[in-house]
Amino acid sequence: MAIDPQQSMFTALLLRLREEYARKMKVYDTFLPPKGTPYPFIYLADNNMTDDNGNKTQLLGTVTQSFDVWHDDPLKRGTVSAILATIKSICYDLQRTNGYAWMVDYVDQSILPDNTTGTPLLHGRLTVTFRLLGGQE
Repeated sequence: MAIDPQQSMFTALLLRLREEYARKMKVYDTFLPPKGTPYPFIYLADNNMTDDNGNKTQLLGTVTQSFDVWHDDPLKRGTVSAILATIKSICYDLQRTNGYAWMVDYVDQSILPDNTTGTPLLHGRLTVTFRLLGGQE
């Protein structure tokens, strides 16, 4: 059974981020980490796929993946920015996953204060849209 392109992209990103940050910080997916988790950390958030039905012989479309980075020191904007830059670099370098070909189509980045906890946080958000150039059906 062929792996779905959306899952293929998500898994590749998760594995590469965990490899990159193995000794520096934790990378989470599915659920936000529990209270008391050390900062900074990365969370693979929303992930969606839009099929493009314009081609009968090849699977085409886009996959959009959002990444959240939180830091508990609002004065560490440079640290959050550097983490986001590394994530972007990983995304741009990712051109093949499980028989699928990709390119980054669009990137949106923001860094903003987060006061949803008792501790002031800094929240970086990166949303990357990958164009599926072809692959398995």
